[in-house]
Parts: sequence; structure tokens; C-alpha cells
Amino acid sequence: MNRGMTDNITVRLRVFAGLREALGFSDLALQVAPGSDVASVLAQLARRDVASVLAQLARRGPEGALGRFRYGIAVNRAYAPLTTIVKHGDEIALLPPVSGGAARLFEISEKPISMDEVAGRVSGPDRGAIACFAGVVRGITRARDPEGCWRNQHAAELTTDYLEYEAFPEMAEAAFAEIAAEVQARWPAVSALSIVHRVGRLEVGDLAVVIVAAAAHRRDTFDACRHAIDRIKQIAPIWKKEVGSDGAIWVEGPESEVEREA
Repeated sequence: MNRGMTDNITVRLRVFAGLREALGFSDLALQVAPGSDVASVLAQLARRDVASVLAQLARRGPEGALGRFRYGIAVNRAYAPLTTIVKHGDEIALLPPVSGGAARLFEISEKPISMDEVAGRVSGPDRGAIACFAGVVRGITRARDPEGCWRNQHAAELTTDYLEYEAFPEMAEAAFAEIAAEVQARWPAVSALSIVHRVGRLEVGDLAVVIVAAAAHRRDTFDACRHAIDRIKQIAPIWKKEVGSDGAIWVEGPESEVEREA
């Protein structure tokens, strides 16, 4: 008896639209080893006619491209990163861009961000509410000590000339997908979330991050945006250097905690 086979678990793989046509199937049951993550599921397919195609997708990561195809990943109908561990009976979906939105929901970008463009990524005929949070580079900040900690709220103001953002892009985008999965688990009415964060040198007034949440109605979309920005500051590998009149310093610690009301 093949013990490896008896110990395997079964997951369901679903693909849609143009990606379904390219791969030649829509729904497939797969036997995988316990403890497998999404990436290994895509790389360990038994059907060799599609295994090489999906292996390329797995190497490219969420929001990757194969020719003209782009895709996102969902596990049990919530967006998820490649590192998600699957369980017996889980459903994995490969999602090409929806008709009403753009290809990439989660992105680290070196280019200026447009709120309208990001909102367009989650728009659709069934989504009557789109809430947007935009983080903007401000030119006035409170004073900080040499370790980067904020002083009391009455401290003198300092001038910021510009910011420099740095990120681990692949890991940050996976964190954005994880945050979106959290949002959709907590607020099921939120049907889509997009996060775009800029890196490089940003001048005062530039958009640093844009988060948009879409739903049929406005309820929960505001809470979804607030949850997303707080979680970005907690788990996304993104770093910020402030350059101003008092020199340059890397800011450490989530601002959402610093500025939270007592």
C-alpha cells in the first residue's frame, strides 16, 4: 500500500474565464501532502498537461502574469497569499481580472498613485459603495528623539522636506493579500479591497498609500479601510525615512498606535 497516498489530503482547484480556457479545465480535485501551501499545490499537480503552466504561475506569485493572463489567489473565497497552508476540503481559486476592475489589487509601486485608478480596480456593477483611504506625505510633524520615538503632543513641530520609502515588494504584496483576507472574513459584505503603496522618494503632498474597499452598500467599508491601514503598519515590510530640517531618521513603530486616542 502506498502510505503517501493514504496520508494525502484533497483540495479543489477552480479557474475562471480566460485563464480557464488557457489551462483547459475549470474544476480539479487534487491530492496533496498535509501541510502544503498554495504554492506547492500549484507546483505538485498530477496532471502534467497543466502542471508546467501552473508551476510558472506559482513561481511568479500572486498577481503574476503568464502571457496576457494575470491572476489573484483566493482560498475558501477570500484573497490569500501563496504561503497559505491548505487543509482537506479547501477550495483554491485562480482569479483573472474581473470585468469591472484592474489586474492588480495589491501593489508596491515606484510610480505616483492615482486614487481614481485604484478605485477603478474594485469597481463593478454590483458595488454601490467604494470607500477610500489615502495616506499623504505631510510637511509638518511633531518632534522626535534620536531613537525615532515621538515626544509628547505639545513638542515643537518640525519640517519634513521629503520621505523615502523602502519595501520588500513580494512580501509586502503578500501581506496586503493577507490583510484583504482578514477584511473579508471580518466584514463579508466587503466584496473587494485594493492596496497600493508607493516607494522611493516622495515629496510633501504626494500620495504614499491608497486603500479602497468596495461593497454593495457603504456599511463596513470605512472600518475595512481603517483596519487595513493599521495592519499595514503592523505586518507589511515597508520602511520610512523622514528627511527634514533636523536631519534624516528612519521612523520605527506603528503610527496607528502612537496617534491612537487614549
